[in-house]
Amino acid sequence: MPRNELSVASFHRSPTTRAKRSMSPAPSVSLMNPPLTCRLPVDVRWVCRSKAMLDYLLAAVLLIPAVPMVFMAWCLVRITSRGPGFYSQERVGQFGHVFTIIKLRTMYHECESITGPRWSTPDDPRVTRIGKVLRSLHIDELPQLWNVLAGQMSLIGPRPERPEIAAKLRQSIPSYDVRMVLKPGVSGLAQIHLPPDTNLASVRRKLLLDIHYIQNVSVWMDVKIIACTALKVIGLHHMRGTNALPTPVIIPDDPME
Repeated sequence: MPRNELSVASFHRSPTTRAKRSMSPAPSVSLMNPPLTCRLPVDVRWVCRSKAMLDYLLAAVLLIPAVPMVFMAWCLVRITSRGPGFYSQERVGQFGHVFTIIKLRTMYHECESITGPRWSTPDDPRVTRIGKVLRSLHIDELPQLWNVLAGQMSLIGPRPERPEIAAKLRQSIPSYDVRMVLKPGVSGLAQIHLPPDTNLASVRRKLLLDIHYIQNVSVWMDVKIIACTALKVIGLHHMRGTNALPTPVIIPDDPME
């Protein structure tokens, strides 16, 4: 089966000998129960190697202007609100391995001590004034370039979810594990086309785009998504033809229909 025709089922365990031979075994899973059932198709390995080379090169280049921007943002966060300028958070990476990302703090310190982990919402009262600016410009995501250089993330891929939330989504959404066959990304196809998650329906819509990306993954697609991400950051993502750079898929309002 050609790589661009891979089905969702092709990422799951198969009782046939052919399937076992065509899939590479997944590494052991950390802190994810039950274990993941996804596999990485052999013919995608060379793409992943090429993606890794592009990731390291661009992440190293982007860090040069990112470091002074992050330092200035850190100073503003420290001056304008109580708490540290950075915060760390666990996320689920490739094959369910849990890793730690570092982000600029955009919410009030310890705001989840009572509510627990939950998605951010439009006009979220937990977000500080400076945090709103950092989020709109995506400056709060820049420290994740270190995760890219560490090999935990890619510049482009499905966005990593928090373990507490991911565990619930795995129970509610069939094939949710499929999005974990590749390294998570700082940006992705779903991020340039859809707003942040707010409910299960929004997660299902993004999952369709994540699967579309996985089935058609290539270095050229990554380059196009990086270009779209840059245009979106500076507010030009609505320009004619911009949304058509990576081929979008038709996303129903309710993917379960």
